[in-house]
Amino acid sequence: MKKLLLIALILSCFTSYAQSEAYQKQKAEKIAKGSVFTKIINRELPATIVYEDDEIIAFVPLRPQAPVHYLIVPKKEIHTINDAVEEDALVLGKLFIVAKKLAKENGIAETGYRLAMNINEDAGQSVFHLHMHFLGGEKLAPMLPRKEKE
Repeated sequence: MKKLLLIALILSCFTSYAQSEAYQKQKAEKIAKGSVFTKIINRELPATIVYEDDEIIAFVPLRPQAPVHYLIVPKKEIHTINDAVEEDALVLGKLFIVAKKLAKENGIAETGYRLAMNINEDAGQSVFHLHMHFLGGEKLAPMLPRKEKE
């Protein structure tokens, strides 16, 4: 009986944290259409590019949220970090090296900057091509409001 209750509890956790059907549908449609970032990489869409090499591109987003805000994107289309494989380790690590370079170039390496990735529904991911937000140039608010301990 205890084993059955434990299995039921585990299964309920998986269904409680699943992506909504609407989000899954939207995600599948966007992936099928192809990434807007791939279109920028292929020069099918314009962007203000601040860094580029064979594996990584960085550019200003359409709606910057800080005085310095770039998207650092691997040229390989990886939909989410959950889709990364071991062979992606070097390019994923290179995202951080590019961030370090951009921080130094923008004079914010010492004052500070934020690196963030949004993965799937609860984090608000809307472009299904892995990317890192690079934000700085001012004192940034906390990422999430702090909760009081109960």
